[in-house]
Amino acid sequence: MKRILVLFILIFTVIITSKGEEVIKIQPDGTNDMTRAVKQAIASARSKEIKLIFEQADYYFKPDFATEKYCSVTNHKNGSKRIAFAFDGFNKVSIEGNGANLIFHGKMMPFQFESCENVTVNHLSIDWDTPFTIQGTVLKVNEKDHWMDIKMDTDGFSFSVNKGVIKFPNIHHQEYSSLGNTLTFDSLTKAVSHGAWDANFRAEKVQRLKGNTYRFYGRMKYYPKVGNKINFKGPHGDNRYAPAFHIIRSKNLKYDQVVVHHALGMGFLAERSENVSISNGGVYVRKGSNRLISSTADATHFCNVKGKVIVENCRFENMLDDGTNVHGTYVEINEILDPKTVIVQLKHFQQLGFDFAQKGDELWWINQPSPNRRAETVFVTGSEVINEEYIQLSFDKELPKDLSVGDLFENKTWNPEFVMRGCTLQNHRARNIVLKSPKKTVIENNFFSSSMSAIFFRGESYFWYESGQVEDVLIQNNTFYNCASSGNEHAVLYITPRLGKSYDKSATYDKNIRFINNKINTFDDRIVWAYNVDGLVIEGNEITKNDLLAPVHPDRPIFDFNYCKNIVVKNNNYHGPKDQNIKTDKASSKEISIKKNKNIHLGKLDVVE
Repeated sequence: MKRILVLFILIFTVIITSKGEEVIKIQPDGTNDMTRAVKQAIASARSKEIKLIFEQADYYFKPDFATEKYCSVTNHKNGSKRIAFAFDGFNKVSIEGNGANLIFHGKMMPFQFESCENVTVNHLSIDWDTPFTIQGTVLKVNEKDHWMDIKMDTDGFSFSVNKGVIKFPNIHHQEYSSLGNTLTFDSLTKAVSHGAWDANFRAEKVQRLKGNTYRFYGRMKYYPKVGNKINFKGPHGDNRYAPAFHIIRSKNLKYDQVVVHHALGMGFLAERSENVSISNGGVYVRKGSNRLISSTADATHFCNVKGKVIVENCRFENMLDDGTNVHGTYVEINEILDPKTVIVQLKHFQQLGFDFAQKGDELWWINQPSPNRRAETVFVTGSEVINEEYIQLSFDKELPKDLSVGDLFENKTWNPEFVMRGCTLQNHRARNIVLKSPKKTVIENNFFSSSMSAIFFRGESYFWYESGQVEDVLIQNNTFYNCASSGNEHAVLYITPRLGKSYDKSATYDKNIRFINNKINTFDDRIVWAYNVDGLVIEGNEITKNDLLAPVHPDRPIFDFNYCKNIVVKNNNYHGPKDQNIKTDKASSKEISIKKNKNIHLGKLDVVE
């Protein structure tokens, strides 16, 4: 105990200000693990207002003496987490990084803010000494005999091959059971390779050939191209340990000049919180690094956040999932106990334990077969967690008699206004941004380049059960460059709700989307592909088709509308080798206005049943 106290005194200076704020100045202590000292400093705080001031330096953190607790983390794997900076119940938290580099080892969650208010984090970076991914360069491919030779990168990576079995990262009791999620990248640009497909690869055998070159035996639907880099992430369900920053049940958080170079899940995750801003930072690989991957999941993710969410002047690159996803949550009625009481079920395994609703929350309900919210709402008077999967909810009034088991609830109270402005998103898997908030959303002055869709709308009444319908979205003055390059077909702007079999596929879902004054320069034809929209304006966009990359899905319509209403297409200019067609189904063709477009037409053969 005396040794710990001496260490604490050497690396921290503690000051209590006249306003009652506890200020802790942190200096490097020359060791390779600051975890225990930081834990002690936070636990010993005598004030609910705390400020940490770092001296500019490298600080190392290991999981051995970290705070440990069971965490339900949405869109990650629930379980016991080791947390370096665990803030719980603080009224004010200020962290001044002054350019500090925080470098982690093993399975760790760097920061968690739970039930905190007025949090500011400035000018620091997050990284790992050794990532939980492995990578290499594809040298040979033999599709007939089902093998590929890969020269594995060893500098800064951790794996082992024994008796034909490869294991990684072999750090802090973590050994992935298979190579799992697999994706290829361009060896020069580090962007996802053109035409790449996601794969889940389980090698039947791995044989060392010479030096760092290994032969991987196993069947793949799409084998990589020789010369590409290839990355292995581990099996789905196990490869999302924790975000770099976890925000839960907290309010008023600001991140400025905060960069995540690597994370064992998402970069920034906020759930059931209020007012979050991220500016002048991002998620991207450290300059000069040989790594392909920054965060192993989304750069930013906001689940049932309310108030305002602002992301501006940030850079998001080389993640293995979306740049951002803004959504709510659907829960399914499992049992109706009485006219005012139901048991609901969280349906996706990475939603288990989610704090769906509390007393005072206002809920919508969705009756099958309509996917739309009912105009009526109810207020929660009681919420009893049965276990991670089931919740009993009580309401202020009787539910409608036509509400049935299998219908859905959505939380109206917890949705944000969302702004993304002045950001760059490129070189990563999946979509640049996924939008599902019913409140005002503005996307402007950004640069997008995507492997799947640049902007994606998908409320889901099954699988992920992520709500919901947008109602007010403005997308303006953005630049889109070489988007939707993956093997799986997407579009620059793709609106495609994912409705279960019991729902009416012809009903409109998303509403009031304006795609205005954007510049699109890309290699393929699809620009807007829309299903089930009521109110879509495509106006004043400059569209150029380039020949820098080969088309992945050639001869598609530039605009494609299905089950849509109130569509306006006007004043758009297309520059390319031939005029482009608009395609609609029969219902949408009666609800479309097309005016003053250059080289874009609706032909008779483009209206389909």
